[in-house]
Amino acid sequence: MEREMKVSELRDGMSLPAVQHIITQEKINLYAEASGDLNPIHIDEEFASKTAAGGTIAHGMLILAYVSEMMTAAFGESWLRSGKLNVRFRAPARPGDTVTVSGKVGRVEAVNGGKLVTCEVLCANQKAEVIINGEARVFNNSSLRALTLRSG
Repeated sequence: MEREMKVSELRDGMSLPAVQHIITQEKINLYAEASGDLNPIHIDEEFASKTAAGGTIAHGMLILAYVSEMMTAAFGESWLRSGKLNVRFRAPARPGDTVTVSGKVGRVEAVNGGKLVTCEVLCANQKAEVIINGEARVFNNSSLRALTLRSG
């Protein structure tokens, strides 16, 4: 059963709902087409196999879209209106990888008449190798709908 938690109920260390995706070459190709990023490291398996990467890799922004998916699931419209990411790319995601995006509330602060929620975010593959890590911030003030964290 899904229960929405108010900002006042958020606590440091509270987990965000994880998101998991299997990376496929088809998803990479579709993202390349949609984004216009047709770099052969992403879409040309023969070319990519001859590079230091040893094969095709997913676009970093595709993986960041999964981070945004998790934050939207947790914070809804507040994330879409005010969300900010500060992350580092640590390793590539490859076709066949299962990428799990997780996060937790780092701190909740009163700022300018609203609440600033800072979360730690992490993307890792099935081998527990870190692909992306960093932080996400979402702000809520009285001009926005109530910030909620959905848990279930």
